[in-house]
Amino acid sequence: MWVASYFLAPGWVKWAVLATGLVWIGWRLWRAPRVFRRWGFAERDEDVYVTHGLWHRRLQCVPYGRMQLVEVASGPIEQRFGLSTVQMITSSTEGTVSIPGLSCVDAAALRDRLIARGELQQAGI
Repeated sequence: MWVASYFLAPGWVKWAVLATGLVWIGWRLWRAPRVFRRWGFAERDEDVYVTHGLWHRRLQCVPYGRMQLVEVASGPIEQRFGLSTVQMITSSTEGTVSIPGLSCVDAAALRDRLIARGELQQAGI
């Protein structure tokens, strides 16, 4: 439907859509480094803190006792740059807490540490 509307629209609408798309892509590329720098995590004795957000900061605390599964995922773009994402599946309503942008070696080491700490605290991992 959108494609048909685009081709049937007057010429100025096509240019406006194209300009809007280019501005949006430029905006996302300009702020991408700042968004990346705002991700962070801290491992503590009983939980993991994950924080992210450029304008609206979000701080999530994941107790080791709530973790049910810890996995390392890497999509095609992440694989191209040697990066991975650690995902902690929890028993809360939020479900999954992610830490993106880690090197593959660091992600595997973090996964192993989280699993070991969960087992020490007799968590559900």
